[in-house]
Amino acid sequence: QVQLVESGGGLVQAGGSLSLSCAASGSISSINAMGWYRQPPGKQRELVARITSGGVANYADSVKGRFTISRDNAKNTVYLAMNSLKPDDSGDYYCYVTLLSTNGWTDRWGQGTQVTVSS
Repeated sequence: QVQLVESGGGLVQAGGSLSLSCAASGSISSINAMGWYRQPPGKQRELVARITSGGVANYADSVKGRFTISRDNAKNTVYLAMNSLKPDDSGDYYCYVTLLSTNGWTDRWGQGTQVTVSS
């Protein structure tokens, strides 16, 4: 059984900062990519950032220079530090992990955490 648990998120004023974390646990043999998606109200889910097992990070253009993704391989955890937040950053944030378990390589998703940026 593999579980992803997200934490962080909440309400912040524009220009503020928030941090998210997502920890994977269970019968995990290996983890490849980890990342974050978000779904603004009434819109489709979009990629925010991802990081490879080697630590190479990619970001959506809208968050470059403001968000930083990182990971702790020893803890099977991915983080997202969000600075200079804008109201357009509001939405439900979901982590994902590409991992190897008894079911082979699969993508697993966190339960989602809400981020609200007030103007």
